[in-house]
Amino acid sequence: MSDQELFYLLALLKVDGVGDIMAKKLLTHCGNAEAVFKTKSVQIAGIDGVGSILIKNLKDKTVFEKANQELEFIKSDGIKVSYFQDDSYPDRLKHCIDGPVLLFTSGNIDLKNKKLISIVGTRQVTSYGIDFCKKLIEDLAPLDPVIVSGFAYGVDIVAHQLAMENNLQTIGVLAHGLNQIYPKTHKKYIAKMEENGGFITEFWSSSNPDKEKFVRRNRIVAGMTEATIVIESADKGGSLITANLANDYNREVFAVPGRVTDRYSQGCNDLIKTQKANVLTSAADLIYVLNWDLENKPKTIQRQLFVELNPDEECVYNFLIKNGKELLDIIALECNFPIFRISGILLNMELKGLIRPLPGKMFEAI
Repeated sequence: MSDQELFYLLALLKVDGVGDIMAKKLLTHCGNAEAVFKTKSVQIAGIDGVGSILIKNLKDKTVFEKANQELEFIKSDGIKVSYFQDDSYPDRLKHCIDGPVLLFTSGNIDLKNKKLISIVGTRQVTSYGIDFCKKLIEDLAPLDPVIVSGFAYGVDIVAHQLAMENNLQTIGVLAHGLNQIYPKTHKKYIAKMEENGGFITEFWSSSNPDKEKFVRRNRIVAGMTEATIVIESADKGGSLITANLANDYNREVFAVPGRVTDRYSQGCNDLIKTQKANVLTSAADLIYVLNWDLENKPKTIQRQLFVELNPDEECVYNFLIKNGKELLDIIALECNFPIFRISGILLNMELKGLIRPLPGKMFEAI
């Protein structure tokens, strides 16, 4: 994108009454942002939602000064900009009607052919939530997913840290401009995250982390990913807003169940109870629902010589060696395991390179 194109896009987004949806209507009708300002009012008036006030606002010359200031910041700080029709723009977010027209990014973000999941939850994460998140990301690591979250206290920063510990790309979606960081105590994670991943925001350098911006931030977290995982949540909170947005975008939502007496499991239990989320008890649940193909896992995962099996894995392996390929339900029945448990056993065996999944929920020993 040329500086001139970006300049007019920035100016358009600064016009009062022009949000992402309206901007897309104007861009579609006129062809580009510069043309929006040069098209006659009578032609723009025919666009759905355009009234006399907006037409008047499009004549406000002060937006050009604001656009020029932001363009100077973008160039001086090396900010990368993604237009909603660019290849670098998150694919799934392109299909969200209210997705940002422009995204500003820093770091080394690569979304091509990647599995993207968001992990969110309470800021008061408990040891239960931390332990579950740790096991989940460790088990998903061989599939090389990109971990997206909001860089906030609690579950967010735990997810980012664990992703980095497992050498996974991780992206923080911010509720403010890239000239600052919130919370300030998280500045120590910036450099490491930008090595493999980085930060995304729709907000300008003049934007502070105001309360309403966090809700807008959440739609990006939900919209750009294949699934949203809620680790822990009270009965109200930002993570539930993200889960509802994900549902609105027809994304998969997962929630970690907890005891009914635990405050920070109430939100997750309610999501499950109202059928707004899948139950998540292990990585196997997510892999199964999302239909991720473990046969295309990294080549580093292969059958190990003299691999150690626990008694449960040995039971399943011996059954498959004797009977050949078999349905998951039959494996569970014959090996006397409940379904929720066999899923985890099979996943661990796949990651060890001992078995492989087949179409139709079937498995066979390698």
